[in-house]
Amino acid sequence: MEKETKSTFLEELRWRGFLEATTSDDLDGYLAEAESGTKAGRTMYVGFDPTADSLHLGNLIPVMALAHAYRNGHRPLVLVGGGTGLIGDPSGKTSERTLLTKEKAEYNAAQIRTQLSRFFDLPERDMLNNADWLLRLNLLDFLRDIGKHFSVNEMIKRDSVRTRLEERDYGISYTEFSYMLMQAYDFLYLFQHHGCTIQMGGSDQWGNILSGKELIRRILGERAEGITFPLLTASTGKKFGKSEEGSVWLDAKRTSPYQMYQYWLQTADADVIRYLKLFTFLGAGEIEELGAKVESAPERREAQRRLALLCTEMIHGEKAASAEAASRILFGSDEVPDGSTIDVLANEVPKTIIELRELQEGISLVELLMRTRLAESKGAARKLIEGGGVYLYNERQSGGNTSVTAENLRWPGAMLLRTGKKNYHLALVVDQLG
Repeated sequence: MEKETKSTFLEELRWRGFLEATTSDDLDGYLAEAESGTKAGRTMYVGFDPTADSLHLGNLIPVMALAHAYRNGHRPLVLVGGGTGLIGDPSGKTSERTLLTKEKAEYNAAQIRTQLSRFFDLPERDMLNNADWLLRLNLLDFLRDIGKHFSVNEMIKRDSVRTRLEERDYGISYTEFSYMLMQAYDFLYLFQHHGCTIQMGGSDQWGNILSGKELIRRILGERAEGITFPLLTASTGKKFGKSEEGSVWLDAKRTSPYQMYQYWLQTADADVIRYLKLFTFLGAGEIEELGAKVESAPERREAQRRLALLCTEMIHGEKAASAEAASRILFGSDEVPDGSTIDVLANEVPKTIIELRELQEGISLVELLMRTRLAESKGAARKLIEGGGVYLYNERQSGGNTSVTAENLRWPGAMLLRTGKKNYHLALVVDQLG
């Protein structure tokens, strides 16, 4: 019996935990045929909705899948839904989305496209926006040429539609009901104009992907396939990519590199190996070694630190190293940071400006605690100091009459104060106030 040929791309997705479902049992052979040295790989795409002006961590699953496709010889297409974003995908939603204006959808699409360009060194022709073809459609032509291939009986069986139809309070509008046709048309368009034969997406996109696959078969008589990824949750059942403050965004203005680093660093032992497989390019051997360290020395959190650095670096580049250094300092390290790390700290903890001349003259530690609002009064400040609860550069201070001078300035232009375990304040030292 002839052994089934396995696709290197699908095998990579399998062991890393990306695969939820595929639209064909022989997808391995279909992909493996194109992975041989004599043939070009398959062209495959993922769509990203511009519902916000930034992607979030949940979007990293399809981003990483496209990266693995590229590494295994396939051609990835990145599609931003500047057109479908005006309609709104009902998948996974219990109520109607607020419709975006054309201006907002265009702005969001441009921002997301810029973010995605950090992950993919793709030619301009492979970074697409479906507004370029959807906004040109004629309604009557679309209904005649595309709509006739869709059965309403089948459409209402899709989970995204059926769930909403059963919701008496919300239901589903014709606008969102038609989203399935738009996404199917995208697949057809990309097939015709870019040779794209594979669509990938989250498991909530299964119905939309099937609709596109069927539309290509009906109109062109050609083969197209789909791959879906599992919707990721933490071992606690909490949705991946959510913190106490809400979504963890890829935009540094929404979620800073330090906050991003902390999110990954706080990954539970039960999740860290799974995340290393999904969100890094580390090989099986190195991940196994880190897994062994989780078992033997969980308190060192070596796997979490590796995950945090690699993932923050992938999203924010060189700022990741500063975020990591800032994290060490805020957890007790006595290292001397560089200017970039001080900038990170200044963004994460309260800060106060102090003139250099004051330090040259000397300022009492009691006064400094009051100036930085770490103590409400001189009496409270002295009590904190006498109780051993005041730290300068993570070194405990003693003596209520201690004077802080320029000689105590260990960092370039900054002093770090702390009361208790986590109550930090950064004093930024300047030559003179402007």
